[in-house]
Amino acid sequence: MHLPGPASAGRYQECGLARQRLDGLRRSLARYCTAAVLTLITAALPSAQSTQPPPDSELTIFLNGVPVGREQIRVSRRNGNWVVTSTGQSGAPLNLTIQRFELEYAPDWQPVQLHISAQQATRQLVLSTTFGVTTALNEITQNGVTNTKTDQITARTVVLPNNFYAGYEGLAARLATATAGAELPVYVAPQVEIRMSVKAVTPQQIQSPSGIIEAKAYDLVFQNPGAPLDAQVTIDSRGRFVRLEVPAQSLAVVRSDLATIQTRFGPVRNPTDTDVTIPASGFNLAGTLTLPPGTGRLRHPAVVLVAGSGPVGRDEHVAGIPIFAQLAGALAGQGFAVVRYDKRGVGQSGGRSERATLQDYADDLAGAVKWLARRKDIDPKRIAVAGHSEGGAVAMLAATREKKIASLVLVAAPGTTGADLVLEQQAHIFEVTNTPEKERTEKTALQKKIHAAVIADSGWEGIPQELRAQAESAWFRSLLLFDPAKVMPKIRQPILIVQGDLDKQVFPRHAETLGSLARARKKAGPVEVVHLQGINHLLVPATSGEVSEYGGLKERTVAATVVKTIASWLGK
Repeated sequence: MHLPGPASAGRYQECGLARQRLDGLRRSLARYCTAAVLTLITAALPSAQSTQPPPDSELTIFLNGVPVGREQIRVSRRNGNWVVTSTGQSGAPLNLTIQRFELEYAPDWQPVQLHISAQQATRQLVLSTTFGVTTALNEITQNGVTNTKTDQITARTVVLPNNFYAGYEGLAARLATATAGAELPVYVAPQVEIRMSVKAVTPQQIQSPSGIIEAKAYDLVFQNPGAPLDAQVTIDSRGRFVRLEVPAQSLAVVRSDLATIQTRFGPVRNPTDTDVTIPASGFNLAGTLTLPPGTGRLRHPAVVLVAGSGPVGRDEHVAGIPIFAQLAGALAGQGFAVVRYDKRGVGQSGGRSERATLQDYADDLAGAVKWLARRKDIDPKRIAVAGHSEGGAVAMLAATREKKIASLVLVAAPGTTGADLVLEQQAHIFEVTNTPEKERTEKTALQKKIHAAVIADSGWEGIPQELRAQAESAWFRSLLLFDPAKVMPKIRQPILIVQGDLDKQVFPRHAETLGSLARARKKAGPVEVVHLQGINHLLVPATSGEVSEYGGLKERTVAATVVKTIASWLGK
């Protein structure tokens, strides 16, 4: 798998690094190997205690909230062994057809053999692997040429051939009995064996059309040779795979029976949470209203939370941290009514996200504010909007048109154009990975060319088709063109700007830029800029603030200083 970009603001960096990621995808599919572990992940076998195979299942693969492929999986028994087989097909950017996948495990989860036949674009690929207790003998055939390779492995390693999802059936089975701190060997056939660690295990409930499903979410770190990779895998009480999430890549692989808007994953409940339905333009947004505890005030001051980029649900789960659920509960404890909602086309909300722009998301936000203002338990003159990351851009756009927004809180929000932010994040990744100067220059030039083509809707000559498919979207164009310097003069509301000084996705200097723009407004409300030491982009205490640190964070609760800063300012 390829290193995830930022979460919440993840699609900024995802598009900014499209060249690196998609080049890696093509290479890994062509060679059946890559230096990292996961790109797309799959369903799961029953737990080690199970004796009966589960029924057939299907997975739907989503990229940027859009389904790009499906894989059909069957688990059976053969001479007492577990046998996982699958077929499937994915469109751009993978362009992969799985003709046959078969992975066999002994009853004690010792791998026995693996066979893959697949076609990537016009290239035929075949991999056959035979396992000993501590060896893996691979026979790899590409374009009619066969090579062999032998690797040393650990007994009972989990076999995860990159980009083929059915291999993760075995991972889910092993996770079913794992606890936080556990480690498992993982063999990325036919390349290398690495270690995988379980950083956290969180009980969850899944609200589905057929009822409540008890589940567990596993925050995982794959110790890749280049850098650690974070992922989250959810399995149900039977040890069946349910979902994979890589928020930084806007990637989700979901069991198809749970891939509907009627299904809500991992709801985090505060004691005073109430599910609500918010009318939007031709559809409804599904959300949660958190009221202050007790009776007290009849009309509460209110806050509407606006999530960052990607297919983000109302709780804004990132790296296993339900940022908005925690923030809502804490602000409610300070006397505020708080609304958070699933973005259009996400979770239980209606609408479609394929053609949605930042302005469309701003329209949804304005609708939520109007709905809130009509409630008898809300003070319509004290409704604030708090946007996190890209949600800050959405909040700014909404504030220019919706007068019912009384004040604006911008948390880790961009202070430059989206195009400049993408290039800034790309440059930071180059620094972290020590990318050679020549490669930096080439990839930066390509990224700028992609930006120009997206904005002009022309000039795609020389840009690979898969990169065009990734970048050519209404959302990305609106992001590139978003410019706070043009939007800010139209905003009249008081503004609080909150910035974690360890944020490595939207860097601290953005707060100062926003502050300068806000103070330059004429006949507008007051402005305050607050920098919080030791806080990262996820609003939790951190050491480095880098995305690679997210999976190993010791603190997984929104910092009290964030809540205190927002509540105190709104209380004024």
